[in-house]
Order: sequence, then structure tokens, then C-alpha cells
Amino acid sequence: MLILGIDTSCDDTAAAVVRDGVRIVSNIVSNQTDIHRKYGGIVPELASRRHIEMILPVVDEALKGAGAGLEDISAVAVCHGPGLIGSLLVGCSFAKALCFSKNIPLLAVNHLEGHIFSCFLEEPRPEFPFISLIASGGHTSLYRVNEFGKYRELGRTRDDASGEAYDKVSKLLGLGYPGGPVIDKLAAEGNPEAIDFPRPYLPESFDFSFSGLKTAVLHYLKSESKCQSIKDSKLQNFKNSDTLTLGHSDTMIRDIAASFQACMVDVLVRKTEWAIRKEGIRRVTLSGGVSANSELRKRMKEMGDERETEIFIPSINLCTDNAAMIASAGYYHFLHKDFAGIEMNPKAYLPL
Repeated sequence: MLILGIDTSCDDTAAAVVRDGVRIVSNIVSNQTDIHRKYGGIVPELASRRHIEMILPVVDEALKGAGAGLEDISAVAVCHGPGLIGSLLVGCSFAKALCFSKNIPLLAVNHLEGHIFSCFLEEPRPEFPFISLIASGGHTSLYRVNEFGKYRELGRTRDDASGEAYDKVSKLLGLGYPGGPVIDKLAAEGNPEAIDFPRPYLPESFDFSFSGLKTAVLHYLKSESKCQSIKDSKLQNFKNSDTLTLGHSDTMIRDIAASFQACMVDVLVRKTEWAIRKEGIRRVTLSGGVSANSELRKRMKEMGDERETEIFIPSINLCTDNAAMIASAGYYHFLHKDFAGIEMNPKAYLPL
């Protein structure tokens, strides 16, 4: 069974063909980072306009890459939320028109559900039930996943998502957008114990809160000497370059990156550990864009070894937004005969 997946939830135009929910036949992503970088973040109007330009060629490339035509597709799975409403409208409108014109079943998939099922696209695959940590630019949530369609939210962010905090701290440091990759790279060269930023654990709760951590970084930068150091830093022109040589004047920037990341990773890992203990489940999936972070992946696996818990983390290309995960989740909607009608509309805010 071939499922065509479509995702336009944010700034990536993505289409994929997945066989039987687990085997990626093709997976195409058109990235918009170069468009939004100069603005320091995603501009929703520009994102939706770019989706309109790219949706047809991306879907066409996915089908060609799979060596399939629309007559070979069993169903079309599309992300219908949560996300940027203008972006979601492009993908949903395209998918509905395609299914209506070709009489193909339509499947509506929650973006968070897609992230959970990204861990089913590679071996080994988790068995139900399991704990799922989703950490991305728009979401930071913990779920207990009992089986397909049965999800219980254990905790969620009360303010900034983890990826959002990375982007905001990167902007404070003048490192550009997106912030996750550059901070991860610099953190590897810094001292994670140099600055004692607060760990927002929110005792007795599985919820997350990262706005205070971001503010702590801002206050640390307030002194004139630190601001001048950043102003003079070579990192002002750092745009994820692999060839930049850092000088001694950039030591403070690297230490801030390392100390900030240490706080972020500590909280994400510790909260997951609490969930393992409370729920009594020793299987954990980690997904979402922040799951591409090298330190988080390392620490999560170390925690799993210490607690004799299986940790499932998808490959880097399946961590960020993609349509293969939407197709994978869509396959299970198909098996449960959970089809969407032509009246289906996207929703910017959509609980799982």
C-alpha cells in the first residue's frame, strides 16, 4: 500500500511516498531557510506564498522518485494542523483537490502524531505503549502513547517551545536563524558549567517553561562589556558556516551557548526520566526538530542505558518536518478507516 504524504505546516514544503507505513520510497523537502534567515525567523506570509510555488513540483518529484503515478496511490495523507494557518491551507487545499479529482481517499493527520510515527520509519521500531517526547520549534510535549489513536498528554510547554528558545537565544547572540544548529555547534566548543543559568523544572509537573531561561540569557548579556564583546565578535557574521575559525574573543559566546544548551538538555532529559518512572514504561521515542541536537541525543541515550530503557530516535533527516512521517501516520488512519471528507479544513491549533 502506497500513501502519498504532504506537509506544509510551517516553512518546509514536503511530499513523500511511504509503503505500508514503514518503508520510505521517496521523501522530498523544499526548505525555505534562505528566504526567512534575513528576517531572523519565519514570516508566515512569505512561507505560504512559497508553498504555493513549490507544492506541485515537490509532489511531482516525490511521485517520480517513487516510480509511481496517482493510480498507484492508495490514499493521500495531509497535515491539517497544528501549524501556520496560511501554510496549512496550501497543503490541505492541494490534497483535497487532488483526492476529489482523482477519487483518492483523503487522510487528515495531526502534525504531532506525524512526529510520533517518524520513529516507525526505521528499525528497530517501538512497541506500544511508550513515552514520546516531541521537541521542536513550535512544540515541546510529553505523551503516553498506548496505541495508534490513543494518546495521553503528560505535559506541554507553558510558553516558549524548546526550538523557539534556541532561535531567540541565537538572535540575542547575533548568530542568525535557525538557532538550533549553530548553538549546538558552538556548545561543543564551550564550557557548559561556565554560567549557572536556571533549570526550569516546575516541580511536580511534566510541563515545560523556557521563557525564563531565554530571559536569563538576556540579563546575562546586559552589561556593557559583554554587549561590546558580542558586537566585536566574529560570530556576528556567523551563518552556519563550516569554515569559520573562532578566536579567543569568542570564548564567551561559546560558553553561553554551551551553558544554555546544558540547561535545555537537562530539563528535557530529566522530565522524560520522571515520566518513565511515573508511568512505569521503559520505551521512549524522541522526535521533532530539536531531537537532531547532538547533546540531547547523547544524553537521552545515556539516560536510557542508566534506567534500562529503550530509546528510539529517528535519523536526522526524519527529525525535522517531513512528509514521510505524515504518510506513516496516515497509513494507520487508513487501516482504521478514518477518512477525511472534502469539508475538512486546517486548524492552527489542534490538540492531539
